[in-house]
Amino acid sequence: MDVLKLIKSFGYALVGICTSLKEQNMRIHLFSAVIVVIAGVLTGISITEWLVLIITIALVIGSEMINTAIEAVVNLASPEYHPLAKQAKDVAAGAVLVFAVASVIIGLLIFLPKWF
Repeated sequence: MDVLKLIKSFGYALVGICTSLKEQNMRIHLFSAVIVVIAGVLTGISITEWLVLIITIALVIGSEMINTAIEAVVNLASPEYHPLAKQAKDVAAGAVLVFAVASVIIGLLIFLPKWF
C-alpha cells in the first residue's frame, strides 16, 4: 500500500469538501444539520435515532456534493445552453430535493413525538 498516495487522496477529498462549502445550498444543508444535532442533544434521542439522523444528514450532504460535481462537469462539457445539460442538472438537483424532503419527514417522525 502506498501510504503517501493514500494521504494525498484524503487531501483531495478534503479539498472537495471545502470546495462544496462555497455553494449556498451546501451551507444551508450544513446549517440545518447543526440545528438537528443540537436538537438531538437537547432532546436526548436514542442511539438508533442518532444512527438514522447521521445517515440522513450524510445522504443529504453527500447528494448535494454529487449534485455540485455533476453541475461542474456539465458546465465544463456544455458551456452553452443545451436541453440535455439542463436535464442532467435538473435531475441531479431533484435527487437532492428528494433526500432533503425525506430528511425533514424523518426529523419530524423522530422529534415531534418527543416534543408533543
